[in-house]
This record gives sequence, C-alpha cells and structure tokens, in this order.
Amino acid sequence: MIELIPAIDIIDGKCVRLTKGDYSSKKVYDLNPLDFAKEVERLGYKRLHMVDLDGAKSSHVVNINILSEVAGNTSLQIDFGGGIKSDADIEAVFNSGATYATVGSIAVKQPEQMELWISRYGADRLILGADVNNGCISINGWKEDSRQELIPFIKSYYDRGIHRVLCTDICKDGMLQGPAVKLYQEIMQQFPDLQLIASGGVSSEEDIHALNNAGIPAVVFGKAIYEGKVSLQSLASQFLTTNQQHPF
Repeated sequence: MIELIPAIDIIDGKCVRLTKGDYSSKKVYDLNPLDFAKEVERLGYKRLHMVDLDGAKSSHVVNINILSEVAGNTSLQIDFGGGIKSDADIEAVFNSGATYATVGSIAVKQPEQMELWISRYGADRLILGADVNNGCISINGWKEDSRQELIPFIKSYYDRGIHRVLCTDICKDGMLQGPAVKLYQEIMQQFPDLQLIASGGVSSEEDIHALNNAGIPAVVFGKAIYEGKVSLQSLASQFLTTNQQHPF
C-alpha cells in the first residue's frame, strides 16, 4: 500500500503553492500550518512533508520556527527541505524536530559535504531530493538546471546508502494534471527496493490509485488538498490502516 504524505510549502510562515516552482505564481492559502498538521495527524496520517520555500530561495533555512512549532505539537514524522546548505542549517533542522532532512542542491554541488552528513547523521535520516527537469537534476529552488542526469544521480547516492529519494517532475508540479507515473516506474525498475516518494501533479484520488497500482512506495501531495481536488478524510478511509507505517 502506498504511503500518503501531505505537504506544506511555506513562504512568510504561510501555506502556499507554486506552479512549476515559479515564485511569481505563488498562491497563498488561508491555512495555518500547525492547524493543518494537527488535522493531518487526527485523520491518522503519520508523515508530513514540509518545504521552506523562503529557504530554498535564500540558500539557508528560514522558517525553522514553523518546523519547531509543528514538531513540538504533533507526533508526525516530518521531512523538511528547502535551504539546507550548511552544517548549521541541517543541525537546526534536526534539533527542531525533523525526522528527515531532504537535501538536493548540496548533493549535486558539494558531494563531499553530503558524504559528511551521511557519516554524521546516518543515511536513514537523509532523503535525496531529485528534482528533475527534462531528464536532468534541477537545484537551488529550481532556478538552476545541472548537467546531472536523474538515474546516475540517484545511483551515486544509492551506492552510498541513501535509499530514500523524493523525486519531483518539475513539469508536473502544481499543474494538477496527473503525476509522472511512467518516470517513477522507470526509477523503480532500476532500483526495486528504493523508498521512492513521488511528487508533483496529483490532481485526484485516481492519480493516487494509479501510483499505488504502479507499485510506487509513497507520494507527496499538497495543492490537490488545498484546491479541494482530493479529500484527506476520503483518502484516509481508503489507504490508511492501523499498520500503514512503512519503515521509512
């Protein structure tokens, strides 16, 4: 059974969503991050994906107070990403209650730093952020495309022990036009035991069923919730069980 991970993207302490990572497309929602997290927990979800968009743009963690507030008032396992560029950033993220840190740009530009973090914190606490645009990894809040191709990039860190990968197809993100199921299947064919988290494009319950039927281990989704395209309560009744606790 696929694991469902609701998402909160944050700018100025508020829940927002972008389209294809474009900050000029920002849409602010009348949702308090902590209230949303508490509702997610009440419905039986175990995980929350939190992205510091201010941090991604500024190249350092900004909304650490929101992380601390949510972690301190819920029992959710939080994976936090956005702006994690230094030892101080990642230490603050873990000290503020995150279970996992999602790291992308550093993994591309400073692999030696990433290796140090793997050694210091353990591969199990790091999620590789693999944001892909036209087959190559995009970094720095999707403002810059690297020359690293997706599969070799994943393999380089899979071989280092990181088996949790959050893959966002930027072309799909925020579009509400369906996820890149074929892309995720191709990844899983290469790495059958990868703990892959699909991200981007979820627009309906049918999309989540399609990912589940394709054998994708987990999915992150946010805009579809805020826009009323999917119901957290309905999804909980279909997918959550008392033991829907992937060893993620």
